[in-house]
Amino acid sequence: MAYRSRSINQGGPAVNQRILLVALTVAALAVVAWLLLGRGEPAPEQWQGYAEADFVKIGPTQQGLLTAVHVARGDRIVKGAPLFDQDDAADRAAVDQSAKLLQQAKDQLGNLRGPDKPTEIAQAEANLRDATAARDKVQADFQRNQTLLASGAATAQIVDQERADLASAEAKIAAFQAALQQTRASLGRPDEITAQASGVEAAQAALAQARWRLAQRAVISPVAGVVADVVAEPGETLEAGAPVVSLLPPENIFIRFFVPEPSLAHVHTGDSTALTCDGCPPDLTGVVSFIAPQAEYTPPFIYSDSTRSKFVFLAEARPKREQAALFNPGQPVTVKPISASP
Repeated sequence: MAYRSRSINQGGPAVNQRILLVALTVAALAVVAWLLLGRGEPAPEQWQGYAEADFVKIGPTQQGLLTAVHVARGDRIVKGAPLFDQDDAADRAAVDQSAKLLQQAKDQLGNLRGPDKPTEIAQAEANLRDATAARDKVQADFQRNQTLLASGAATAQIVDQERADLASAEAKIAAFQAALQQTRASLGRPDEITAQASGVEAAQAALAQARWRLAQRAVISPVAGVVADVVAEPGETLEAGAPVVSLLPPENIFIRFFVPEPSLAHVHTGDSTALTCDGCPPDLTGVVSFIAPQAEYTPPFIYSDSTRSKFVFLAEARPKREQAALFNPGQPVTVKPISASP
């Protein structure tokens, strides 16, 4: 036992020297690696993402047969360009019917408001003129005989008869004046005229609705953009709201990217960002428009630079309008703060 103890004690210094040599070697290699690979400066911050878009799906406002599609996938169109048509035969007939009903209502209102026929008015005026002339003759005879009565050239009986004839002539004039006024007046009572005026307004509204329905059969583009897809063909009967054309306006393209929790404090809505992608021109920029309030998003695997960050926040950036069309939905994009861009 004593011999073994002396042997172990004699080998101790050699073992310690070997351990020290290994430690020094590892430290030297670490220093060399640090010098060769960098001195620990953090890499410029950037986040992985992809282009996304909000498509505008255009469909008819009412059920009907699709008769024509005027665009194809990939077409670039302007606002107001024709997209597709539906069968409009029934709507054209409805417009014609509504127009005739409106004219009929207007004619009835005019008849209630207006006087009798011109010939009837002319006859009433002629009757009044005849009665006035007869009255004037009777009045002249009455005045003359009254003068002659004083000299005895006329009898009291004649004067009395002419006085009665004059009163009768005055009564006829009053009757003919009332008849002429009635002929010139409207035929309907005030409540009838008011009711018919409301009928005219209702007919006008019905015509406007029929014209609107007819106009809806020829659908035009509400925005300018690219035709992303055509999902219906002529000959199909579509329900109201069923999509026919899918449009992609440039302003609806945005970049969706994912920010790790440690970097969240450095990202704010309204911040400017540099956008880079394969084959894209330089100097593409955007503005952060949305940051998710909770870490409930996980980036798709193909867009994730690494899987070390388990908690990431979804954010969105809007490219400049003139640059938005350079991005295609689904295209990988790298997002950097402007301060970190080259």
